[in-house]
Amino acid sequence: MFDSLKPGQTITLTISKAPRTPSAISTVERLMRRDLDSRRGLRRAQRLRRQNMIIYNRGNRDWVKRERCGKIVRPVMGASWTMKWTPDLAPEFKTVEKYLSVSAK
Repeated sequence: MFDSLKPGQTITLTISKAPRTPSAISTVERLMRRDLDSRRGLRRAQRLRRQNMIIYNRGNRDWVKRERCGKIVRPVMGASWTMKWTPDLAPEFKTVEKYLSVSAK
C-alpha cells in the first residue's frame, strides 16, 4: 500500500487493532501527533504551560515548577487521523502496519 502513495499526498489512518507493546504504542502516538488538530492542541498546551509556569526563589536562585505535559492523542481502536505522507515515514509504518488501515484521498 505504501509503495503506491506519493509524497505530499493526504492519507487517513484508522487504528484497526489496539497496539499492545510499548514501542508500538509510542510509534502510533508519534504518527497521530502529525495530525493538524493535535499539533494545534500541543502548541496551545505548551504555550499555556509556559505562561502559567511558577517561578520561586530557593537559596537565592530562581526555581521553576513546570506542569507535566498532557496526553493529546490516545492509540485506541477506531481512532482516526489525517496527515500528509512523506517517504521518510515508511519504516515507522512498516513496524505498525498490522495495527493501521490506510485510505488515500
